[in-house]
Amino acid sequence: MQTGISIHFSRVFIFLIAITFVFSSVAFAQSRPQKSDTPKGTQKKNQRPVPKTEEEVRQEEERKKLEEERKKLEEEVKNAVVDDEVIKIKTNLVNVDAVVYNKKTGQIITGLKKENFAVFENGIKQEITNFATPEAPITVSLVVEYSKWSEIFGAYASRGQEAGKLEVVRPVAYFLSRFIKPPGDYASVIAFDMRPTPITDFTNDPNRLRQTVDLLLRNNPAFRENNLFDAVKFALIGGRGDTVVLENSKERTAQYGGMIEVQSKRRAIILVASGIDTFSRTNYDQVRKIIQNAGIPIYILSTGNLFYKMYESQLDATDSISGMPGRLTFLQAQNAMNTFAKESGGAHFPITFEGEIPSALNSINGLLRNQYSIAYDATEKREPGKKYKLEVRVDVNGDGQYEEKQYTVQHRPFFTTPKAPKQ
Repeated sequence: MQTGISIHFSRVFIFLIAITFVFSSVAFAQSRPQKSDTPKGTQKKNQRPVPKTEEEVRQEEERKKLEEERKKLEEEVKNAVVDDEVIKIKTNLVNVDAVVYNKKTGQIITGLKKENFAVFENGIKQEITNFATPEAPITVSLVVEYSKWSEIFGAYASRGQEAGKLEVVRPVAYFLSRFIKPPGDYASVIAFDMRPTPITDFTNDPNRLRQTVDLLLRNNPAFRENNLFDAVKFALIGGRGDTVVLENSKERTAQYGGMIEVQSKRRAIILVASGIDTFSRTNYDQVRKIIQNAGIPIYILSTGNLFYKMYESQLDATDSISGMPGRLTFLQAQNAMNTFAKESGGAHFPITFEGEIPSALNSINGLLRNQYSIAYDATEKREPGKKYKLEVRVDVNGDGQYEEKQYTVQHRPFFTTPKAPKQ
């Protein structure tokens, strides 16, 4: 029995010794340092530190700054408050050009300030936001009737003593030569018969203005149609029309901007015409609305008056079968001219004799040079296409009392809001 136990103990002891030997070998193998197969660096035992260059230092500082700014921006975005509300500011300026003159003497009053004026819309006083004094230069567009009818009226009125076209060309030449002074003033010229044709675009070059007058004198009217309403519309808001003659363009037509696109404090149209319209595409009511909305004064020299006074008794009441205008047509023409001048804030000067031209043009130049440009902001919602009455009052002495009996303020009487766009 003892012999069996001894044999068993011996076997276990031998097994334990074998296991201990195996673990010792593994531990010894793992504790030995592992050599690298490929040498690194310069075969030196310790890598020496290399000092940084100035460029590397600068780049490192820039990276630090960018990192700091990035963290700061992330923090601001994280703490930002989101506001979904969008604020829109819309202004609708209503411009009113006004001239103040004495009722008795006709003297134009200058030197007034913003505080001397008050603007009322439908009886409600408005706050004046923009105001310009009369020292600003002028920009005018001269629209002249250049048709067979104007030539006939002028020739018969002078009894054949001079070319009939001089009746309409003479005022244009006089104004361009006397009152357009560079570098501040500018003028354009549009001649019309059956359609408007720009002779020159806005310029203050004396040679260009002289060429314009020479062109009108050298040529003769070709058609007898007077499409006055189309010409006024073209001069105010522009459109597709003949190219400017003096530019010698190869194109037959071009887009014309019109007076409303001109950025000038003193804008006006000087219309030299008989007032007779034959068959314009634009009717009388349409051109009146365009004039009212444009807010640009129209100063009118109406021609053909001497012809009418000389031959009134020989004219029919209405237009004859030959096309000769009748008495009623001449009266309607004068009424249209009065309306255009009044509703635009301009003035109408019926010219009967040649000697009246200098006086009328001097008056127009005086009115132009002494216009007060007034504007207010129509911030409240207004009904589209509605007409609003305008009234400008003046307090010349600054005593708080409007002086309506002694002074007259010439301005356009109302404006019409644009119609709502079609969906």
